[in-house]
Amino acid sequence: MATTEKMKQEFTKEVNKIPPTTDTNLLAALSYAPLLSLIILLVKRNDDYIKFHAKQGFVLFISMLVWGFPVIGWLIGLLAFIAMLVGFIMAWQGKRYPLPGVAKLASKIPW
Repeated sequence: MATTEKMKQEFTKEVNKIPPTTDTNLLAALSYAPLLSLIILLVKRNDDYIKFHAKQGFVLFISMLVWGFPVIGWLIGLLAFIAMLVGFIMAWQGKRYPLPGVAKLASKIPW
């Protein structure tokens, strides 16, 4: 019996390490998916946290439109994709992380 109780305690410790997520975090994370950022930005204008991430996602979506141009477009597209992944993870964890070079442009979006 003591072994079972110890296993439960260890399992509980491991589960408690996982950060809690909310619908707000989920929507903020999904706003880094191309095109969803614009939809979420238009629908969730009242939530500052979601709007912060949706604006960054929209800037990254626009930057990925140059993906078709050789070399420079590929480099910009690759950097935008990596930034989308970082933004997704940070939003999912509930962190307001300003992406370098993107946050300044995103703050200029008037919505």
